[in-house]
Amino acid sequence: MRRRPSRTTRRVSSWLVVAAILIFASISGIRLHLNDSISDVVDTGVIPDGATSIYYIDVGQGDCELIRTPDDQTILIDAGTNATGDALVHYLEKLGVTQIDTLIATHPHEDHIGGMDEVIHAFPIGEIYLPKIADSQTPTTRTYERLLEAIDDRGLSITPGHGGMTILDENGIKLEFLAPNSDSYAELNSYSIVAKLTCGQKSFLFTGDAEADSEDEMLEAGYSLRSDVLKCGHHGSSTSTSSAFLQAVQPTYAVISCGVDNDYGHPHRETLDKLKKANVEIYRTDEQDTILAVCDGTNITFETGLGSLVK
Repeated sequence: MRRRPSRTTRRVSSWLVVAAILIFASISGIRLHLNDSISDVVDTGVIPDGATSIYYIDVGQGDCELIRTPDDQTILIDAGTNATGDALVHYLEKLGVTQIDTLIATHPHEDHIGGMDEVIHAFPIGEIYLPKIADSQTPTTRTYERLLEAIDDRGLSITPGHGGMTILDENGIKLEFLAPNSDSYAELNSYSIVAKLTCGQKSFLFTGDAEADSEDEMLEAGYSLRSDVLKCGHHGSSTSTSSAFLQAVQPTYAVISCGVDNDYGHPHRETLDKLKKANVEIYRTDEQDTILAVCDGTNITFETGLGSLVK
């Protein structure tokens, strides 16, 4: 994901010097923006004691969600792209993250696992969950190899994630997997782990890139899909968030993680129209940067503009 070019008016004769200045200015600008935004959250007490915080981190055309529970459980779902790995580690550090208790790679596409190797090297990791992929579809990308190497370097092991698993259930906080529910899919996206977080009376659904076939399986399995906040599948693509699935979830809010002016046209107009017709309030990382949802078990409040790893 390209960063927006830095504004600099000084002309220099060497293109190498220009490149160095642009790189330095770009990195410095991002980190300054993150520092200011994170300070706003930490210093003003936006997150009260006893509340669960869910950050939908702006990684551009990718996915990354951070969950922090009142019992100091830290859960990271996906880790953005190759280009945002270092900035993601920096962002997590500024939030005061010191360990990742549960690390979930919804599926092995670069825009979801690109920064995960850097996260694994930067923090102590508890459990790691990935879906089991059919041998014929197992990725051979360098991104996936780096992830496996990082896991091996730290002496960690992978637990295959699938529908019907309960990962956490204590003190009113429950995290469970609703997908995948098959051993084989036509597309890698549909292997995505779908996770449901319940905080007291409120719930959040994280769908990775799960597409309509996986959504149909969840409906057929009879899972309780009703959730107050839906992280739309596949960056708001028309191949996800089917009408039947949306009707079952009945969200009050939807979050779409996608890049500014991305090459895929995400979110697709069909998805936006369905959400608007259902009177769902929409939040978008391409328009509002990192989005924070705070849940006290009874109410959900949102904060936006909390930094971007790509702008």
